[in-house]
Amino acid sequence: MKGYLFSIILFLVLVSCGQKEQEAQNLQVGVSKAVINPPIGAFIAGDKQNRRFSGVLDNLYVKAAVFYDGNESFALVTVDCIGLLYQDLLKIRGKVGTMDLGIPFSPEKIVISSTHTHSGPDVVGLWGEDYTQSGVDPDYMDFLIKTTTEQIQIAASKLEKANAKYGSTEYGHNWVANICEEEIDRSVTVLQFLNDKGQNILSLTNFACHPTYLDAVYNEVSADYVAGFYQEMEKQMGGEHLFLQGAIGGWIQPMDKGVPYSEVLRRGSGLANAAVSALKEGKNLQSASLSFRSKKIDLPVENEAWQQLAAGGIIQRAISDVVETEVVWFSIGEANFATHPGETAPIFGLQTKALMPEGPQFVLGLGQDALGYIVKPEYFEDQSLPHAPYLTRMSLGKFTGQQIMKTLEDLALAK
Repeated sequence: MKGYLFSIILFLVLVSCGQKEQEAQNLQVGVSKAVINPPIGAFIAGDKQNRRFSGVLDNLYVKAAVFYDGNESFALVTVDCIGLLYQDLLKIRGKVGTMDLGIPFSPEKIVISSTHTHSGPDVVGLWGEDYTQSGVDPDYMDFLIKTTTEQIQIAASKLEKANAKYGSTEYGHNWVANICEEEIDRSVTVLQFLNDKGQNILSLTNFACHPTYLDAVYNEVSADYVAGFYQEMEKQMGGEHLFLQGAIGGWIQPMDKGVPYSEVLRRGSGLANAAVSALKEGKNLQSASLSFRSKKIDLPVENEAWQQLAAGGIIQRAISDVVETEVVWFSIGEANFATHPGETAPIFGLQTKALMPEGPQFVLGLGQDALGYIVKPEYFEDQSLPHAPYLTRMSLGKFTGQQIMKTLEDLALAK
C-alpha cells in the first residue's frame, strides 16, 4: 500500500512539474525601441522654468515589450521623460485600439512607466517660460504618442518563445540617499527573458533613484545615469533592456551631484553590473502564466494649485476636486508588478511589496501617470520636516498615498 501511495504522489509531482514547464514554454516576448529626442530649443523638464535644450549628450528612448502566454497578453512600455500623464496613455490606447497586433490584445492592458529623467522634454507643462504658458510642444507630443504606438505594434510582431530567470541585490549605498529621512529601499530586482538559444531578448530592472545628476547642470538631452545603465547592459548582454523607476518620492536623490558626465555614466554602468551579477546567481521563473488587473480611481485634489494649472491650460487635463487616474497589478509567473501614479515615498513602495507573495517584486513609480509627490501624511502635519513645504506643494493632498494603497490591496486580493 505504501509503495502504491508513493507511486501516486510521484506521478502527481511529475504531472505538476510538467505543467509548470509547459506554462513556461508557452510564454512569448517581443520588444522594440525608438529614439524620442526632442528638438533643440524645446523646454527642459525639471528645476527652473524657461530652460531650453542646446544639444544631445545621449539618446532618449521609448521601449515597448509585449508579453503573450497563449491566453493573456499585455504591453509594458518605458519612456525616458519626467513623467507621462494619464491622458497621454489614453491617447496611446486609442491608437493601439485601431491596430491589429496579430494576437488577442486589449489596449487597456498597456502599462507605461517613465524613468523621470530631468534632462528630457517638458511633457507635463510646468517648465515653459513661466506659469502663464505651458512648456509642452504639441507637435512633439504627437510624435511621442505615434512613436510609442508603433513600438507596441512592432514588439507584437517580434514575439518569440522565451524562458525567464530573475535575480535581486542592492545597489547605490555610496551615492543614493533619502534626503528627507533614513527610510529607503535600495533593492535591485531584475527579470530576464532568453530565447531558445540562451540569448537575451529582454531584461527588466527595477531600482529607485531620481535621474537628476544633470539637472540644472547641463542643457543637453540625456537619460542621466540611466544612459550608462542602457549602454552597459547592451554591451554585456545584448538584446533590449527596460529601466523601471521605483518609489523615489520623499526624496530619493544622488548625493554627489556635480560629478562629471563620465562619472554619471559610470553610476549607471555600476547598476548594470549589479543587475548582471544578480542574474548570475539568479533562479529560473517556475511559471510564466500572465495575469493583469487594473482599476481607475478618482483621487481627491486638496491642492488648489493643481486645479489652477489645469484651468489655465498649463496642464492640459481635467482636474477639479478630483482627478482620474489608474493603478495596475500584473504578474509574469511568480514575478509581481504594481504601479504607483507618481513619485511615492519609499514607505508606500515597501508596503506594496509586503502585499506581494514570495518571488520577484517590482514597484513601478510614475506608472500610468505623474501626479507629483505622494508622501506620508506627516509631511502635511509638520512643515518643519525636511523639504516638507516643497514636497507638499507638489502633492495632490494628505491622503493620496493611503488611497492608492487601499486600491492596491484590493487588486492584490482580486483573482
